[in-house]
Amino acid sequence: MLAASALLVSALSTPAFAASCEASVPGDFSKVGETRLSVLFWDVYDATLYSPSGEYEKNERQALKLNYLRDIDADDLIETTEEEWQKLELDSSEHDEWLTKLKDFWPDIKEGDCLLLLETKDGYAEFYQGEELLGTVESQEFTDQFLAIWLSPESRFEDERNELVGAK
Repeated sequence: MLAASALLVSALSTPAFAASCEASVPGDFSKVGETRLSVLFWDVYDATLYSPSGEYEKNERQALKLNYLRDIDADDLIETTEEEWQKLELDSSEHDEWLTKLKDFWPDIKEGDCLLLLETKDGYAEFYQGEELLGTVESQEFTDQFLAIWLSPESRFEDERNELVGAK
């Protein structure tokens, strides 16, 4: 989860960059919740979840914004994604294909970078860095399993998950 934590690390580097990251969230989405992931002594990212209703509903489109608070290599993000799927016991014959696709477009993260996953109306996952579309994974199953890393009740970081989904 440290790698996933790294993936989710979010922090604002400058007001201009923060604004461009915010601009990637559709105007008809509202904030559901937010959290900061810290592991041991390190702040990894700030995560914010958005949805059209402003509430967490599993079957509603989601947008997950991660503002990173530290540098993270893309390979570490990929490895952590795979580890988190294993811990959540999420199986798919597509995992290798999805991870290869992510390797094609995920960047190395620098402190202050922002990544956004936007679930499309078709259930696909679009990844943005600031306002730039990095790539799309055209699979509802991928989108569900990727978001489960943060949103599943079995997520490794239960308190942070609850803050994201607005649970009391």
